Amino acid sequence: MENNIKMHTRDLDFFYGEFQALHHISMDFLEKRVTALIGPSGCGKSTYLRCLNRMNDLISGTRVKGNALLDDMDIYDPAIDVVSLRRRVGMVFQKPNPFPKSIFENIAYGLKVNGVRDKAKITQVVEKSLKQAAIWDEVKDRLNESALGLSGGQQQRLCIARALAVDPEVLLMDEPASALDPIATQKIEALVTELSSKLTIIIVTHNMQQAARVSDRTAFFYMGKLIEVNDTDTLFTKPELKQTEDYITGRFG
Repeated sequence: MENNIKMHTRDLDFFYGEFQALHHISMDFLEKRVTALIGPSGCGKSTYLRCLNRMNDLISGTRVKGNALLDDMDIYDPAIDVVSLRRRVGMVFQKPNPFPKSIFENIAYGLKVNGVRDKAKITQVVEKSLKQAAIWDEVKDRLNESALGLSGGQQQRLCIARALAVDPEVLLMDEPASALDPIATQKIEALVTELSSKLTIIIVTHNMQQAARVSDRTAFFYMGKLIEVNDTDTLFTKPELKQTEDYITGRFG
């Protein structure tokens, strides 16, 4: 399979006011591969992830320098429609955040916002998305019940289904299992592996074992800098830099 680059950044800097949170991040994300971003808390992984679909635009006083491209499109070009960017680059957050609506409406919402009116089409996509997120069998008889009645792990898979409903090309996942129990975490990890045959996935995780289990490539961040990126097996077994080795073996962080 060809390793096409789906997204990349070049010399990306990010500032919260005067504070520089990211320094010259240059990185490629391969199509239909899972890339994990690891590093201690506050090292910039989530900030970087949110640069990739311009979620940081929602925070006042922030600014970006450098380039971030989806295929050949500069996502920070002023002419870019951010709503359509976020449709192509979906996101799943650390805490499940279902809307206070029915399970069905949670998934249908994005389609309706994007102008889909055909009820049969909406029903079909809702079912397909819930199946892709491996939760259909658990909710198919409860589609009109509130999504808030689901367990935490089910809510997170529902949020993944919601992101999948608009057919994204890239899925950003910000510690999607950190609030979940081990069994729910296992389900999310299995889902990541399965979805990677269709999507480019970029996942921030605190859990190095999780990065080792689900990702093809891993990037180590520290103090707002990208220290090292490589195939996951290589990074964990033969890191090039002592700093990476120290973090992976638990000597710091």
